[in-house]
Amino acid sequence: MALLTILFCIILLVVLVSWAKVNPFLAFLIVSITAGLLLGVPMDKVTASVQKGLGDTLGTITIIICLGAMTGKLVATSGAAQKIAEVLVKLFGVKYIQWALVVVGFIVGIPLFYNTGFVLMVPLIFSVVYKYKLPAVYIGLPMLAALSVTHGFLPPHPSPTALVGMFHANMGTTLLYGLILAVPAIVLAGPVFASTLKKIPSVPLETFRAEELPADKLPTAFNSFFTALLPVILLMASAFYLNIDHSTGPLHKFITFIGDAPIVMLISIIYATYSLGIRQGISMKKLAELYGDAVKDIAGILLIIGGSGIFKEVLVASGANNEITTMMQSMQLQPLVLGWLLAAIIRISLGSATVAGLTAAGIVSTMVAHDHSINPNLMVLAIGAGSLAFSHVNDGGFWMFKEYFNLSIKDTIKSWSVMESIVSVVGIVGVLIINAVIS
Repeated sequence: MALLTILFCIILLVVLVSWAKVNPFLAFLIVSITAGLLLGVPMDKVTASVQKGLGDTLGTITIIICLGAMTGKLVATSGAAQKIAEVLVKLFGVKYIQWALVVVGFIVGIPLFYNTGFVLMVPLIFSVVYKYKLPAVYIGLPMLAALSVTHGFLPPHPSPTALVGMFHANMGTTLLYGLILAVPAIVLAGPVFASTLKKIPSVPLETFRAEELPADKLPTAFNSFFTALLPVILLMASAFYLNIDHSTGPLHKFITFIGDAPIVMLISIIYATYSLGIRQGISMKKLAELYGDAVKDIAGILLIIGGSGIFKEVLVASGANNEITTMMQSMQLQPLVLGWLLAAIIRISLGSATVAGLTAAGIVSTMVAHDHSINPNLMVLAIGAGSLAFSHVNDGGFWMFKEYFNLSIKDTIKSWSVMESIVSVVGIVGVLIINAVIS
């Protein structure tokens, strides 16, 4: 009965979000309380589980996500993203301009959240399309593939960051593996797949022409690249050092401290405030407004993440998660494949990559905790890959792509939906290869 109850609650979540259009956080709250009562959790413990689940989940990631949003907003509005694009277009030339945009999407996508990155990068795509008279989908899809990969695979994005905390994975190691997976996923789902889409008709709307900053207002190339990539540099450098130095001396403790993700993001935003803010003549008052807007942009995401934590905690309080773990361990599927499949099913049903990843993680978290043969870093990436599978009409990203590129639903499925699915499949194949190599 416990398994049937959980299945009912997952279906209820799908119905509330996709059909009834209930806010995802409210849907999680309703479903979690319903699950607790149906699974026999005492009423006084249901509310306690709700509070604990929300607090435990948000307590580990709120700093990272908020500071990441602030950094990304500043990278975009200061002109750093525009400067990065200009340098790479000059470096690659018109012939390989598609690859230049892929690199731009990847670099800018690391600090920027997906929706923000999409809205800010699409005008850049259209400016290239208008200037060089190139097919819009062919040029634009690879950059958006890069944004999607960073959203699903790489901290400090909400879902992978939350999954790292839920599975007690290592942020630096997860980022390193994620970068290894990102390259083939972007290449195959981006330029390689897009080469088959040159004949898709697309006339981007004039509204989305880029409003570029004058050259004398842009930061330098080094400043733009270094500031955008500083979180990645610090995370990877600290992870590399700690993997080769296993001492307990002062230097090791210091590197451990500054390599902790919240400290990394704090260092990065302090540096960005000076390098892309004060140094570029932006007042502290203006910067405060930008940072406030950035936090508003991700408030809804934080609530969704918190809601998934509530659902997980209710399952733990009921003991049903142990029953799920026992059932899953009796199945012949490889645990990483199972995590990917769960996330993919929920993603296709609900539309939200973040909700899919976090819901799947809540279901398999006990299995990961009890089975030490499962690499938690790779489980983060397996679920992240599954959460990107086949975006379609119930996903906001699908409609953003359709409307911005002025496509039919059929052509949006042929381009956008297939691209997301390629990223997902390449991701799980890469995870299994890495697992085979390191195990």
